[in-house]
Amino acid sequence: MQAGAGLSLPAPTDGLASAVGDIDSLLRRRLSADAALRAEDLTRSHPDVAVAWLLLARARQQLGDFFGMQLAAASAAQLAPEDAVARFIAVESLLHVGDITAGRAAIAALEAAPGADFARWRQLTEFHVHLGQHRDAERCARQAVTLQPADAGARFALASALLATGGMDEAEALFDGLVATAAPDGDAAYNRATLRTQTASRHHVQQLQGHLATAPPTAVVGLHYALGKELEDLGDDAGSFCHLQAGAAARRARLAYRVEVDEAVMTQIAQTFTADWLASAPSGLAERGPLFIVGLPRSGTTLIERILGRHSAVGSVGEVGELALAVTRAANTATLATGRAASTKLGLVQRAAQADMAALGRSYWQAVRGYGVPGEYLVDKCPLNFLYLGLIAAALPSARVIHVRRHPMASGYAMYKTLFRMGYPFSYDQQDLGRYQLAYLGLMSHWRNILPGRFLDVDYEALIEDQAAETRRLLDYCGLPWEDACLSFHEDTRPTATASAAQVRQPLYRTSLERWRTHATHLAPLARVLAAGGMDVT
Repeated sequence: MQAGAGLSLPAPTDGLASAVGDIDSLLRRRLSADAALRAEDLTRSHPDVAVAWLLLARARQQLGDFFGMQLAAASAAQLAPEDAVARFIAVESLLHVGDITAGRAAIAALEAAPGADFARWRQLTEFHVHLGQHRDAERCARQAVTLQPADAGARFALASALLATGGMDEAEALFDGLVATAAPDGDAAYNRATLRTQTASRHHVQQLQGHLATAPPTAVVGLHYALGKELEDLGDDAGSFCHLQAGAAARRARLAYRVEVDEAVMTQIAQTFTADWLASAPSGLAERGPLFIVGLPRSGTTLIERILGRHSAVGSVGEVGELALAVTRAANTATLATGRAASTKLGLVQRAAQADMAALGRSYWQAVRGYGVPGEYLVDKCPLNFLYLGLIAAALPSARVIHVRRHPMASGYAMYKTLFRMGYPFSYDQQDLGRYQLAYLGLMSHWRNILPGRFLDVDYEALIEDQAAETRRLLDYCGLPWEDACLSFHEDTRPTATASAAQVRQPLYRTSLERWRTHATHLAPLARVLAAGGMDVT
């Protein structure tokens, strides 16, 4: 999330314009350290100019120095208390330092303040989405649409919020309008396709095919993924995979992702967080409330979350990044004397191992409690938290961790056919997918060796085969008494914004278990990588 996205920074005086432009250019090119140095100089020479502090806040945010970001943002807000961008970045800084309670209060104050314009409602919508408050996001998006009914971004935001809250019919109507234009919205087309199972009498294939011929490059990816989903629903497996390949290739071409970086990070994690490290780590926070659900995306993590969330003692903050933020804060706090933030993934691993584990546990737990979700236990369903199991074991030794597994080919296909709005850049190329899966499986094997009994493996296939038995095993592990409501997870009315938002509102079904086999020939590159790594892909 970038507060103030799409809004102008406060106008500087003429003499500052060149310096501000140079720093802003450095930030756009992600030259964060240079930008921070230049911004620090600017705040020293012009301490009463809010834009200088805003630029410094942005630079420190990019560096992962969130407490430094907060200080700079607070200075900007004090100098320009009525400026929208200054207030937005001040709110975002509160969220980044884990003061969610104060951040939510500041958001509420912005919402209640008189004179809210279109830009404010749009930014408030984004804040609520970031916090998983989708009903609030829906309310703010409606305000934005009321003020500017023709704005495509506002209508997309409202439709996305409705998708999360279960307002499928209204969401589909909004997506229809965004697609039925001379410049169709590809993401809207894809989201619309996922709302329901398309049928022979009700689908959009001809419309989407017509759009592809003239669509701008920004829409092509979403249109291909939409066609992939709709053609699969209609039984055209060959046509479906053809469009998935085209969409994935187009998306991958726009990314600078290198899977070898993630492979190196996971190797370093295993080399850093060893049994010896764990034995020597100081005691963390003895809090039994956190329930982590980890694994790969599209492996069934949302299903487990919905099952647990039906229990009277359990709440859920959804798929939030609070643990990663807490780790970044702890890593940088541990190395303040060096004057360097943990700005790279490898640097973060090294510095996180030196962090104060009790402080890390407190920082994380205070942040998630700040969401205001009731429940003795709180579920955090961020799949990639599997990277931090060593830190969880040390910082939150009483936490429960559920690791969801799925057949590697079924898992790979499920990721490959999903257009993620953010994250998971490894999912758009079969070679990348296979290599990432092998690195993940290797890291999980490491955690299993040094953390025996510290997390529960749940197989997606076993859950589908015997929902009651696996649910009972899940509740037993969490120390929760049996409640029949956990079997009716599909009746949960809580919002969910994951890629499986439509599926989790249905009872369990088996059709996806072996779906990948229909495309086995097309998935051969993935199978070869996994098999070479010792995986059974039959």
